[in-house]
Amino acid sequence: MSIRSSNDLAGMVQASEAVAETLRKMTYYAKPGMSTLELDEYGYQILRSYGANPAPKKEYGFPGWNCISINNEAAHGVPSDKVILKEGDLVNIDVSAELNGYFGDNGSSFVLGKDKKQLEPLVSASKEILYSAISRIRGGVKIAAIGAFIESEAKKRGFTTIKNLVGHGIGRKLHDEPFELPNFNDRSNFQRFRKNTVVALETFISTNARYVYEMSNGWTMKPKDNSYIAQHEHTLIVTDGHPMILTRNNGI
Repeated sequence: MSIRSSNDLAGMVQASEAVAETLRKMTYYAKPGMSTLELDEYGYQILRSYGANPAPKKEYGFPGWNCISINNEAAHGVPSDKVILKEGDLVNIDVSAELNGYFGDNGSSFVLGKDKKQLEPLVSASKEILYSAISRIRGGVKIAAIGAFIESEAKKRGFTTIKNLVGHGIGRKLHDEPFELPNFNDRSNFQRFRKNTVVALETFISTNARYVYEMSNGWTMKPKDNSYIAQHEHTLIVTDGHPMILTRNNGI
């Protein structure tokens, strides 16, 4: 989507605020012993307080309000009363929602409590690389160049990037043009970022894997080698200078 009016800008700001605040509160609410279903229901109540509609269910019929992935799950984790959070778990919460016809998308991985599996370097890499990648985005910059930067920075830290999970355009739809913002140097992608467009840039940084695969529930994505994967995501507007990060107010 391209920002064409003050209404577009206000709409994107409001939708992004709703998902950012929901993600922030869910992150602090998560505790060992809590089920991912309880955490999901808590997030739903926050979204509804804004009048926002959870996008995964609205757009795709996802069996939950938010995607909550645990440990070796890379994305699209289905909330369940059978999945109980434990000290040291790698938790990823991905919140996306529609508000007044506009969509916002925000995600973050974090270690719950004590870092028993020594995963903080992975989480820090995902977050720091995302911000570094965002700082390099301008109108006219090649999308593949940003993917190559993410991949190169991950490699410097001893990590890999996932090739079949990508960022995307967003706005009046959850997934919009450009449909693929890869985490690697995709030489077949000749698109460039365009000024005033809205995108959701994501990092998928892994301890070893390059691809993830759909599990039997038809939603959750997971690597075959049980690598850990951290994800961070922000919704932003491309400009001639530093992008406007619409979901930054969550502190993540």
